[in-house]
Formats: sequence, C-alpha cells, structure tokens
Amino acid sequence: MISIPLNGLWSMKQAEDSAWIEASVPGTVYSDLLRAGRLEDPYYRDNQDQALALSAFDYVYVREVEVTDEVIRCDLVVLRCEGLDTLAEVIVNGHKVALTDNMHRTYEFNVRDLLKEGTNTIQVILYSPTRYVEQKHNETPLWGVADAVAGFPHLRKGHSMFGWDWGAQLPDAGIWRNISIQAYEGARFEDVHIRQTHVHERVNLQVNIETQTWTEENVRAELTVMDPQGMTVMINHSDMGSREQSAVQFNVDIVNPQLWWPNGYGGQPLYTVKVRLMQGERELDQKQYRIGLRTLGVKREPDEWGEGFAIEVNGIAIFAQGANYIPEDHILARYSVQRTERLIQDCVLANFNCIRVWGGGIYPSDEFYDLCDKYGLVVWQDFMFGCAIYEMNEAFADTIRHEVIDNVKRIRHHASLGLWCGNNEMEWGWADWEFPKTPQLRTDYIKQFEILLADLVKQHDPQRFYWPSSPSSGGHFDRPNDENRGDVHYWEVWHSLKPFTEYRKFHFRFCSEFGFQSFPSIKTVETFTESEDRNIFSYVMEKHQKNGAANGKILYYLSENFQYPKDFASMLYASQILQAEAIKYGVEHWRRHRGRCMGSIYWQLNDCWPVASWSSLDYYGRWKALHYFAKRFYAPVLLSACEEGTRVELHVTNETMEPVSGQIQWRLRDYDGRVHREDTVEAAVEALKSGLFATLDFSDELALEEAKRRTYLEFSFRIDNREVSSGTVLFTKAKHFAFTAPGITWDAQESEGAYIVNLQSQTFAKYVGLELVEADCIFEDNYFDLSPGVVKQVRVAFDRMSEKLTLHQFKEQLRVLSLYDLN
Repeated sequence: MISIPLNGLWSMKQAEDSAWIEASVPGTVYSDLLRAGRLEDPYYRDNQDQALALSAFDYVYVREVEVTDEVIRCDLVVLRCEGLDTLAEVIVNGHKVALTDNMHRTYEFNVRDLLKEGTNTIQVILYSPTRYVEQKHNETPLWGVADAVAGFPHLRKGHSMFGWDWGAQLPDAGIWRNISIQAYEGARFEDVHIRQTHVHERVNLQVNIETQTWTEENVRAELTVMDPQGMTVMINHSDMGSREQSAVQFNVDIVNPQLWWPNGYGGQPLYTVKVRLMQGERELDQKQYRIGLRTLGVKREPDEWGEGFAIEVNGIAIFAQGANYIPEDHILARYSVQRTERLIQDCVLANFNCIRVWGGGIYPSDEFYDLCDKYGLVVWQDFMFGCAIYEMNEAFADTIRHEVIDNVKRIRHHASLGLWCGNNEMEWGWADWEFPKTPQLRTDYIKQFEILLADLVKQHDPQRFYWPSSPSSGGHFDRPNDENRGDVHYWEVWHSLKPFTEYRKFHFRFCSEFGFQSFPSIKTVETFTESEDRNIFSYVMEKHQKNGAANGKILYYLSENFQYPKDFASMLYASQILQAEAIKYGVEHWRRHRGRCMGSIYWQLNDCWPVASWSSLDYYGRWKALHYFAKRFYAPVLLSACEEGTRVELHVTNETMEPVSGQIQWRLRDYDGRVHREDTVEAAVEALKSGLFATLDFSDELALEEAKRRTYLEFSFRIDNREVSSGTVLFTKAKHFAFTAPGITWDAQESEGAYIVNLQSQTFAKYVGLELVEADCIFEDNYFDLSPGVVKQVRVAFDRMSEKLTLHQFKEQLRVLSLYDLN
C-alpha cells in the first residue's frame, strides 16, 4: 500500500474572489480566514455575527500533488477523505469526482483513471451550509431547536455548529480531517472486526478479516497479538486465496487475561492486535488496534422499583459518574490531541468513570477514544441526531446508513465504548413536547431509530448494547422519561426553578442529563469583553449567553440562596457556587441510593467557545467551582448529609471494589468555633454499597431562629486517621447565616514539585476560593468550607500550572476569598 498524504498547505479563496490565500488542511474556512486577517476573532464581543455572514459564501480549496507511475499502476487508487464539511464538490484534474453531503462520513473515491504521472490538481469546492438549509427549510420545514439556524435537520452537519442554547451560530466548513491518496496492489483489507468471548480465566479473541483481492497469486493474512507489556501472545497466518473478496477468522485464546476496568475499579491494560496482508514477503496492507479485554454492557432487570439500568463491566455493575461532552471548539481546526488529553485528564482528576458523547455535535476523533481507553472512561456514545425532526427519504436513509457503518466500524474495537444510543431527546420530544407532528414523520422516527440504526448496530457491532434514545424506557414512545425505567433527563431544577432539594424527591434509575448554568471566570470573560461590557445584562454578555431566560434564572436562584453580590466579578463567582451546590444535591442523593440509581451524568462537561453555560470546565479548560465539587461528590468513598429541618442523616457510599471502615466525626459548631455537640461513629461499608450510619436531631439546640443563623454542622469520614470525605450543613439559607469577616490567613512554600498553601480562618468561612490573577492552575482542592482554628493545606503541582511561577510570583498572584467577601 502506498499512501500520499494531502495534509498541509493548500490555497483557498472565496468562490467569487480572484485572490487566493494560504490554507492549512486539516482545517476550516474560519481558521484560514483568521490566519489571513480576513476575519476578526468570532469569539470576541459580537464578532460572531460577521463570521455567520461569511458562511453564506462558497469557498474553493486547491493543491497540487506529484504522483509517480508506481501509483498509477496499482490495482486500486482512492482519494480518501476522512472529513469533508459538508457540501463538498471534489474535482481531480478537472473531472468532477463527487458531491458530498455528510460531514460525519469517511469517503473513498476511485481516482485511478483520473490521475496522471507527474503533477495533479485536487480541488474541493465547499458550498454554503446556511444557503442550503434555508432553501431546504423553505421547501420542507422540519422542526429543530429554536436557538439554531432554521433548517439544520436537513443537513448531516454537526447540529450545534448552527447554534444551541450554549453555542453560537458558527457553521464553519472545511477539509476538517485527514485527506490522502491511497494506492493498493494485489489486495487490501475491506474490514477487520475483533470480538471477544470471556469464559472463566480465559478470553477468546475472534478476529474476522475481509479482503478485496485483485491478484491471481496467493495472499495470506497474518495476525500478531501482543500483551500490555509488549510480549507476543500469538502469531498466526491464513491463506486468503485469490478470490475477488474473501474472509477468514482467527481465534486467539488468552489465558489469565489482564482485564480492562473503568477508572476507580482497576487498571487499563491494553493489548495490541496487528494484521497484515502478505504476498510472499511483500506487505500489501496492514492495520493495528489497541484493545482492552473486558465485558461491557447495560444490565436491565426487573426489581422492586421497576427495571434497573446499570453499566456492567466484567460482571460488576458500576455507578456511572461523569458528564456530557460537547464539541471542544466551534472552530474545528483548533482541536488538538494535547487539548483533548488535558480534558480527559481533568475528568479523571474529578473521579469520573464515564463520559457521554452528546448527539448534537460530531463524532470524536480516534484519539478521543484512545484516551478514554487509556484513562478508563466508559463512553456513552450517541449517534449524531438530537432535538430535531428527520425526514426518512431515500437519500437521507442512504447517507445516514453509511454514516453509521463508517463510525461503528471505526471505533467499535475500543475498550471504552460502552453503548450506542440512537439520538438525544427525540423520543421524549415526540411523547411530550410541542412541535409540528405528522403521522408520517412519527413513523419515520421509528424507522430511523428503532429499526435502521438498531439493525446496523446489530450487524456491525453485535456485542454492543443499543439504546434507541436518551432519555428512554426502551422505545416505542413508552413514557421515555419514566423515573423507574431506563435513563432520565431531569430539568425541573433550573428550567422550572425548583429548589435544589427537589432532586431528593426522585430516585431515577440512571440520570443522564441534569444541569445548572453559571458564568465563566472573570479571566475568561475578559478575553471577549471590554470593561464597559462587564455587566451580565450588557449587549456583549448577552451575546455570550445563548439561553434567553438563563440570566434571570441565575438571579432567581441567587435571590433564594445568597445576598446580592457587590460587583461583577462577585456575581460570576456566586453563579458558580450556585451551580456547584445544585449539582451536588442531585449527585449525593442518587449516590446515597446506589443500587436503585446507577448513574449520574451531569450537563455539561466543557464549552466550545467562551460563554455562560452549564459546563464545569470553561472554554479555556479553567475549572469552575462545579468541577472541584465533582471531585468531591464523585470521590470513591463519599460521606454525605441529607438534612431536613433540624434533622441530619449521614451516609457513607463506597464505590470501590473493597470494603472500607473508618470513623465519622461530627461537630455542631457556632460560627466562631464553639462546639455545642460532637461525636464519633464507627462506619463499615461493603464494596459497592451505601449505608446510613447516623441520624442526628438538633431540635433542642436549634429551637430558636437565631441559633439556626449562627450554627452549622461539620462532618468528616476518616480511614486510618486520614480524612477521605467531609462537608458542612447550614440550617438556614446561606443569605441569612450570620457570617462575619473570617480573617483568613495563608502562606505558601515549595515542596517536592509543588507549592503548598496553608490556610486558617478565625471564623467559619464558606466556599473558600483560591485563584491566580493571571496564570492558571488546578488546585488540589478549592471552593471548600473552613472551620475556625483548622489548618487547611492545598497543593498546587507545577505540572498543573499554565506557567512555572517562582514562589514569590505565586504568592503575588494568589487571591483567597469566601462567600463573606462577595457582599
């Protein structure tokens, strides 16, 4: 096989222009226009409008490539396009090859007869996506979310590129993934499918190979399997014969396999599977895969509450802990493996074991799944359909069939891939939402998500669980958001302004979406605003708030919980605390009921541009308060409190594979440190269980309202005298608590590749936040509560800082504040 990469330098122009500019492939129109100075940063102030206007034009990309006679003489020569976004006319040496209409597909075009020895010209014309969807929508209106450009369901392009309630309307275009010429002689792989069967202490790998063959000479397939340490487990080969298409299956027995586990349950060893097509000693084609040995599925069994829904790995039902992943950037050229790895690492640091790839964006890169394999995140994978109506005409059915097959085959070997899900929220929409509905479109839904996609997964990835929609109870519009079956999207807290405690009324089997908005940090806001913009109701701030009612909702919840902040930066900080508290209420409640509920995937993990949103990591990867809270409420061993009036229950949840035992220590304290009552309770929790260990009643101590405003409960769980989980409870709303100036003092010193910050408070300080004025870093802990007289140590590792600061510089930049300082 001969590969000629076409990545790199191309020329690009707007179709109507005569002047060419340099372009980079893989890349996008916006990134090339930005580099050439033809577009202002679309993330700054209201420049997004200018960028949207540029999407109404067509663009031309062109480059020349040298091709040798050796390539021309091959049996098959294809132009392989792994990402064309989206309406692309492909022209080779003046001959039209194809017109594409799906950014989610991998295209291969036979160009053997169009190429010549010497210089060849490859041209790609990208037609306007906004003109296309406008025209199609005028012809056949199809409902989709109101925040997006109307008509987006007509085009197989990442939906959120057209806008969402956290995303701008920036429908970029481009050659956004690799493009190359691939030449084959003799034979090539048509498909390689790896399956595994687990029996006792043995795993049988079935490696099914299909080939396309042109030669009359004998071709053999060769298989090599290596263990995680690089030792060869097996080498085998089989004659493929000389038929035009042939297939063979290898079977490999692995004794005492090293099993792959999600983060928190074990290691992530990966085996290597390499296949080669050989003709004598000549290699015709080769492929290599990294796989994990495990069983992975979804367990659904009737029980006393209804029907369970749990991700099961190697026979163990895990409590899924994670968040929903959206595209990492509106401008796809800004993706990088390093950026994605940092995102996945941040998930692991916050004790995630699961991540949901939401169905309104794009299918992530191969590297994304490699990283999930490496770090142990189970992937809930939506197909890219969401919050829209689709018309199942012949052309649409054909393109999505190829889209599904391409992506299933591409990523099905990954250890991390947990399940396929048909779409985001469309079964729920058909059951309960108000939009134009016809019997034909309802039938089209069933054809698409409960027949076509289900059959394609069964055919091409039969060992994987398929779920028709999220949320769903199993399909057929049968109460898709049922509390007692399947998965649920719960939005009454936030959209319906219910209090945080409302979560405790529900015992969902698996909550795959729930969320609460906040603003990004002041450093992030400063990247897209001028000083006069820094008011949450300013024109620019509202351009970076895509949910029309969200600022009002934040203010409503603020009024319910906190006093009004003294300035803009304090408002941003307060919004993040509200978000973190809201999600904590839900997660801790569901973890207390482990077994009945088996999953918590909050909305959302990340941002695709600097914006107010539901994310716990902002566009620049800065941790919001929610991500620090997630590190605590997703801790493997969690001590949590459920308070009602003056009564408090203390629960320990153990999401580890071993039993744990330790001491619960609690103190009822005055804000100035005086202890009213205290006790120590022994607690032993079995592996993968949760239990109630203390029921406290403070009705005598808190009989007077004044006492409630001065008194709080602090609690911690210690194992071998080491604190593993802690928290506090207020008996009145934080806005009514009698906080006084905490007088927090701190110092820092260097120790073993990190700075250690020691903090102490004179009175009770809530939501103590640490931040650097200019540099970025990840603190070992943040947004914590601090009792008087307690010394709190917070570590900042050098490798989690955006730049290496001297100790003096670190101290100069460090700022410490608490809830008291917001007013």
